[in-house]
This record gives sequence, C-alpha cells and structure tokens, in this order.
Amino acid sequence: MMMNSALKNIHVKGLFGDYEGKKEKDLIKISEINDLLIVQIVRYKKSSISVKDIIIDDISFDSEALKVNNNNETRVLWTGPNQWLLISKKKDLLDIIKNNLKENEFAITDLSHSRAIIEIEGENSKEILKKGCPFNFNELVKDTCVNSIFNGMTVTIDMIENKPDKIRIFTLRSFGESLYHSITDSCLEFGYKNI
Repeated sequence: MMMNSALKNIHVKGLFGDYEGKKEKDLIKISEINDLLIVQIVRYKKSSISVKDIIIDDISFDSEALKVNNNNETRVLWTGPNQWLLISKKKDLLDIIKNNLKENEFAITDLSHSRAIIEIEGENSKEILKKGCPFNFNELVKDTCVNSIFNGMTVTIDMIENKPDKIRIFTLRSFGESLYHSITDSCLEFGYKNI
C-alpha cells in the first residue's frame, strides 16, 4: 500500500528566509521523509526473553537510555524502558518481526502511516530545535534520540549524523503541518532550502 504524504500540499521546494548572500551549503536543508516502515516494539514485563537476545536485521536492541543502534537501512531507537521504535526502508521487516517476536512476549504495532517525519540538516539544526524544545541539545550526539515536545507537540528526535548535523523529527501525522510550520518559522533567520 502506498503511503500518502502528510505534507503533500505544504512542503514546497525552494529557498526561504534569510538566504540571500549565503552559500547554499550554509543553509538549513528541510525535507519530508516518507515511505518508511515504523514499528513500535514493547517487551512485556513478564517476558522471558532478555533484551540482549532481541536481534532484527542484524541489529541488537539496547536497554541504554536514548541509544540508537543501526545499519544502513534500519534504525532501532530506545524510546523508554523495554520500548523501541524500529525505522526501516525494508518493508518486509514487519513480517520478520512478527515471526521472530512472540505475541505473548511483545506488543508489536505498525505506526508507518500514523507519523509525519521532517528531516533537517545543517550546522544550525540544533539551534532550530532549541527554539521550541526544552531538551539540552548540547547532549544530543550521533545515534541518540529523545522523546520530548516541540512547541507543544509530542515529538521523537533522532540524531542521524554529526557535521553537518542531520536530525529526524517524528510526530503524529495530525501534527505534521503544525510541526512543519513551527520548524520552518524557526529556520527563517538562518535561511533554509526545502528539498
């Protein structure tokens, strides 16, 4: 099934804000990410399976707070005790997850169509997020994540890369347009390029 973009008529490509006189490489880049598999995996309290024994797509699950384990196509974000988000370009992973994790040990929920994902890239990406989120972004480094709020909207923030910073922001699909406008408003002073 093809997924409809949460920002279909909102995200317009081009240069915006204070971009004049700046090199394109110095602008914040904003893109909508879609067509990813997003699965919430929750280990039940009475589960007999150890977290160390959970491996999907050659990625082990971690019990360390804010940790992200990944390979080129899949990321596993720790979102709370015994709770993870698996994000992948591989759509067939959902069947693999359901086959490998027993129903009486784990709650598995496909969230793929219920999220809007905005990716920002550039050296001022953390400054953008500081404008609407109480988290100390000086502590956010590559392969870490955080659940927080941005201008009153619940978000999951995933730090994909350092230098330049590349950050994905996940929110409920119904908040997608509001989050997009909040992010782009925060980018105006730096100038940004929608791609």
